[in-house]
Parts: sequence; C-alpha cells; structure tokens
Amino acid sequence: MAQPLPFVLDVSEAPGDEDQEPSPYDEREMHDSFHQLIQEQVAREGLELQDRAAGPTGSDHHAVLGPGGTVVHSTATLRILASMPSRTIGRSRGAIISQYYNRTVRLRRRSSRPLLGDMVRSARPSLRQRDLELDPTAQEEEEKRSLLVKELRALAGAQRDHLLRALPLSLAEKRGLREKSRPPRGQRGWAGVLSCCGQLGDTCSLAWHGVGLALLAGLQALTPWRYALKRIGGQFGSSVLSYFLFLKSLLALNGLLLLPLLAFLVGVQAAFPPPPEPGAAHAFTGLELLTGAGCFTDSVMYYGHYSNGSLGPPCAPRGPGGQCALGAGGLPYHMPLAYLCTVGVAFFLTCITLVYSMSRSFGESYRVDSTLGVHALTVFCSWDHKVTQRRASRLQRDALRTRLKELLAEWQLRQRPRGPWWRLRCAAVLGLVWLLCLGATLGCCLAVLTFSETLVATEQEGQLLALPLVVGGLGLGASYLFRSLAALERLDSPVLEAYVAICRILVFKMAVLGVLCYHWLGRRAPTLQGRCWETFVGQELYRFTVVDLAFTLLDSLLGELAWRLISERQLGRRRKPEFDIARNVLDLIYGQTLTWLGVLFSPLLPAVQVLKLLLLFYLKKTSLLANCQAPRRPWLASRMRTVFCSLLCFPSFLGAAVFLCYAVWQVKPSGACGPFRTLDTMYEAGTVWVRRLERAGPGASWLPWAHRYLVENTFFLFLASALLLAVIYLNIQVVKGQREVICLLKEQIRNEGEDKVFLINRLHSVYESRERRAAGAEEPATPPALLTDGRDTAWWDS
Repeated sequence: MAQPLPFVLDVSEAPGDEDQEPSPYDEREMHDSFHQLIQEQVAREGLELQDRAAGPTGSDHHAVLGPGGTVVHSTATLRILASMPSRTIGRSRGAIISQYYNRTVRLRRRSSRPLLGDMVRSARPSLRQRDLELDPTAQEEEEKRSLLVKELRALAGAQRDHLLRALPLSLAEKRGLREKSRPPRGQRGWAGVLSCCGQLGDTCSLAWHGVGLALLAGLQALTPWRYALKRIGGQFGSSVLSYFLFLKSLLALNGLLLLPLLAFLVGVQAAFPPPPEPGAAHAFTGLELLTGAGCFTDSVMYYGHYSNGSLGPPCAPRGPGGQCALGAGGLPYHMPLAYLCTVGVAFFLTCITLVYSMSRSFGESYRVDSTLGVHALTVFCSWDHKVTQRRASRLQRDALRTRLKELLAEWQLRQRPRGPWWRLRCAAVLGLVWLLCLGATLGCCLAVLTFSETLVATEQEGQLLALPLVVGGLGLGASYLFRSLAALERLDSPVLEAYVAICRILVFKMAVLGVLCYHWLGRRAPTLQGRCWETFVGQELYRFTVVDLAFTLLDSLLGELAWRLISERQLGRRRKPEFDIARNVLDLIYGQTLTWLGVLFSPLLPAVQVLKLLLLFYLKKTSLLANCQAPRRPWLASRMRTVFCSLLCFPSFLGAAVFLCYAVWQVKPSGACGPFRTLDTMYEAGTVWVRRLERAGPGASWLPWAHRYLVENTFFLFLASALLLAVIYLNIQVVKGQREVICLLKEQIRNEGEDKVFLINRLHSVYESRERRAAGAEEPATPPALLTDGRDTAWWDS
C-alpha cells in the first residue's frame, strides 16, 4: 500500500532554499512552503499540546462527529485555523501604520529620513497567536506611530483628513491620530501662518465641495428616476424594473439623437427662415396636436419647410454664373448637404451607442454567476451599512427580500424534473399557438393594406387619424389575443414565457410597420409628386406616435385600473393584475421605430418622443404602484436588458436604416418643397455641392477630392462596415473569453478550498498520531477516511 502524503509526514522533504520565496505558478513549491509553515507551527506548539493533554484518550483534541455528520475539530486544530494567513491578514495594526507611513513619505517626497522598508517588517501575519501587547515588536510599532504622526502633522489639512479617513483602523485610533497630528494652538512664526493659510484653504475647498454636492443633489432631484426606480425594484423585482431602465436608456438615446438635429438643422433654419408663402398661414385650433397638420405644416417640424439653397449673409456674385466667391467668411451653409449629413451623422452616433450598450450589457448579463454561494452572499454581503435614513433602509430591505425570492424561484425551477413527454407536449402546444399567432398577424397585415388602399384617393381632414386608429386598435387587440393564447401553453418558466410573448408581439409590430412603409414609399410617394409627400409621411408618423400614446393611456385605464376596481369591488378579491412586461416593452420599441423612421421627414420628431417617454414614465409608475401587484412567480431578469438592446438594434434600428437608405438613394424627392426639390435623389446633394465648389474657385479644392475618394468610393464604406463588424465580433469574443476565464478561476478557487480542507485534516491526523504516541497508543497505518475526506495518495500524486 502506498504511503499517504509523504511530503507532509516527512519533515526532511522541505525545500532547501528557505530565503527564496516560492513561485505561485509552481504547485509543488507552494505546497512545500505550506508544509514548512505547518512544521514550524507543530514544533512551537508541540510542547504545549503535550502539557495540555488531559488523559490517555485525549478526547479534547480528537475530531468527533457533530450533528448532521459534520467534523468537529480539536482545540489544536482550531488554533491552527485561527493562525492561517487568510484569518490573520489585516489584523496587524503595526502593518497598517507602516503601510500608511510609507505612503505619506512618498507623498511628501522627503529623502532625509530613512525609509521604513529598511526596518524590521511586522506586516507578516504571526503564526504564534500572541497578544499584540506582549509582542516584542510593540516598541517598533510605537516608534512608527510617532513617525506617522509627525508626517501627518506636516501635511495639509485636506490631505491629512483624506489619509486618516482611508486608514483601516478603528474610530478610536483614528481619533487619537487626528488629535496627535494637529499642530499646537500657540504655534507662532511662519509655520503658524502657513498652518492658518492651509486651514483657510481647506475651509474654502470644503465650502466649494458643499456647493457642488448641493448642485448635484438638485440635478438628481430633477431626474424622474431618482427615487422611483429603487422603490420599483424593491417592491416589484428586477423584471418590472428592467422596463423602466429600458425606458430611461431610450430617453437618453433620443436626447443624443436630438442634439445634432437641433444644432445643425432646426436652429440654423430658424435663424434664416424662408419667405412665407401667400395663403399658407393657418390659425391654431387645437386639432393640430393630434393630426400634426394645420399651422405645423409650414414649420421647422417638417421636411417641406427647409430651403434648398445656401444660408447665411448675402454675398456678392462673381462671374457670369453668379456663384458666391469664397472669401474670408468661409464656405456658405449649404442646407441640402447639411440636412443629409446631419441625419446620417445622427444615425451613425445612434448605431455606435446601440452597439456599445449592447456589448456592455452582454458582458454584464452573461457573466457566469456562482449558483452555490450567491444566496449566502445575498444574505450576508448585500446590506449597505452606510444607509441611515428610515426610508432608504426600508427600500433596501424590500430589494433584498425580492432578490432572495427571485434567486429561490430560479433555483427551484432548475431543480424541477422535466421528462421527454413534458418536452414533447410543450413543443406541440407551442407550435400550435405560434401558428395561430402568425395567422392573426397575417390577417391584420392584410386588413391594414386593404384599408390603406381605400384612403389613397381621399384627403379629408377627418380621415387623417383613421389609419393610425385602425393600426392602434389592431395592435391592442392582438396583444390581448396573444396573451390569452399564451395561457394555453402553461410554461413553468416565467422568463421563457416573457421571451415568447416578446417575440410574438415583435413579429406583429414589425410586419405592420413593413406594410406601412410599403404604403408610404410605394403608393403615396408616386401619387403625391406634385405635392410635398415627405411632409405627409412626417405627419403620418407624428399621428402614429400620438395615437400610440393614446392607446397606451387607454390600456392603463382599462387593462389595469378597471380590472383592479372590478376585482376589488365586484368580485371581492384583493388580487391585482400583473404588469405585462412584454407588451409594454414592445410598445417602447414600436414607438422608437416610428421615431427613427420619421427623422428624415420630421427632424423634431425625437423631441416629441422625449416628451412622450417622460409622460409614459410618470403614467406607468403611478399605474404600477396603484393598480398592479408583484409577479406571483418571481423571476430573475439578469439578461432582459441584453435582449431589449438586441431587439432594439437589429429588427428596429436596422429596419429603419434600410427604409431611410431606400428613401435617400432610390425615391425621387418632391419638386414642390424641401431641400432636395430640384434633384433626382437625395443622395445627389453631395455631388451638386462638390461641382459648385469646383466652379467657385481653388480655395476648397480638397473638399471635392475628399468627396470623390471618401464618399463616392464604395471601398471606404465597405471598409467602415467591416471595421464595425470586426469590433462587434471582437467584443463578443472578449466576453466569451472572460466567461471561460471566470469559470476556470472559480474552479481553481474551489479546488484550492478543497486542498486547504484536505491539508487541515491531514494535519489533524498528525496531531492525533503524536498524542497517541505520547499516550503509548499505536499509530494507525493509514488515516481514517473521515479525516482524508475520501481521497487517496493516487489522486494527490497525480
């Protein structure tokens, strides 16, 4: 039989070079170093253990079985456990003082005094477990404390307070160091003057710091999610909170989209307005807020108001062509090119933001979670002890309770058995429900297409809202139909149920939007060439946005408030409806898609979307807190943000980009209005501007060259697309590699923990055998299976 663990039982196999620290990458050297520390501990504690032996049996030092089959270690083993590095690191106050003394020396850059690195180190954890007052290094600690006090006294007040605040010491010790480091009150001379100036500077800096904190608190108070998000997350869980976080991100995204449009289109055109057309003035009746027509038609809100020439102060013509000379004032502001480039740059910034947010959320949500210790970490490490207000502590308590419910629900779902018959039944029911949903979607698309054909020849004022109302009603009815069909599936996973519902409603919304895009560009644009069809499309998208908000209000009144009143007053129940995450999220994606489709035809449509999102936030928050209850089946929405960003990026943003690219490159602009009224396509604005620069003079000859080789040449477009796809691919691969590294590190931590338990058990067997030899008992040939944890020497040798 092989002898178990020879390098643990034989002291002679310790490493020969004791001065050289072992490499952390050499496993045998690390175990030999651990063995050497154990042998030193055994040599120092052996005599004490022999003296404290109570009797021949040594029952106080043996391992016994506790309740539940656990091992209760002896007092000697507990002493060694208390002296392990993982339990002694950070307890040496001398090490802390020495560390921060060296930091203050580096801060002041004083080289006259010898460094503490040349002194005797006391930061190494002591394996002797002696009291600090009985340690012979206490005098050195007091000397270092006095040196630290002198260094702190020489620093400025702000630096001294910052360092004292960062010291990992008790409040009493920090208070003592602060009292000792203060200069005497009777200090005179230049040192006193400098100290007073330092105190005055500290007072001014603290005052400015307080003013900055007050301004920051005021700005935070203006945000609509300062306190409500914490309350929603604590009361309803992360699943409902994900909707409001997604709404918040959409609000920021529309603000980013609106800034360049306001700066380079709306502001410039408002500064140089075109001459008003005769008979174009309309009185405001209030109906324009719903239809977007009337007095809003000839305004900076729509495409038709923008001019097709250069804006700026008048210039003197030069030559027979009557072109403006490039003088000291620079290039004229060419509105067609500015319109096209601003919309393109705004879309490019939106694309970069979406890709970045999607990759970031992908890296955060798909991080490998530790399922074995996450419950204990949530219970013991989630409380923020800096919270002092009663309301904040109540919110934190609710959030912690909801988090535990979600974790336990997810754990129970993983433990539930699933047989092959169950999977077959779920697949069959899921396929049947999908067929019904696709049939309903196809029927609604045909209905929208047929109804839009009847409205082609009619342009009455009362029928402007007909198509948006029909589409909104069909969308609301389809969402309730899909929710009723989902009850037939009886999915046990609420996460899977939410994902399936999101996919169904998304297919319906995108199919209807595809039919509408064909209606606008395929039938409206050719029939309205004599009129401004771009303005009409912008007004249509504005009406769809307003009607979508109206149906959201109607759904909150009928679907949530009315159901709560009926359930409480008529049925006598205290059961409230749940917040439908899938339908509400898809409403946000649908509204954002409408905004992206209408940016080219209505530059101020993102501003309307910002107001709509703010109104939706307060409306949904009020309805949620008053009419809804927390989900009956809590579920952890760890990947919902990634799913929302993916759906927003690929079906929504990509579809809107394809629609606008087709409108720019293929559709002929209106000849009666807009900045591209004299061109065959909107894309020709860049070519016309380059030709004009070539005729104007050699002052800007590099611009035509840049347009010819950088814009018209498709190689750079493909190169930019390839770089963007490469960045996305690299981000995905980096996240995938990080997941694998996290798995390996966690496995290594788990193995090291098992190795420590194994070594401690072996050490306990060494103590037991030594006590038995001292009592005259015979040492067993092999340690018991209880102490070796069921492992043999073959596993250790491998």
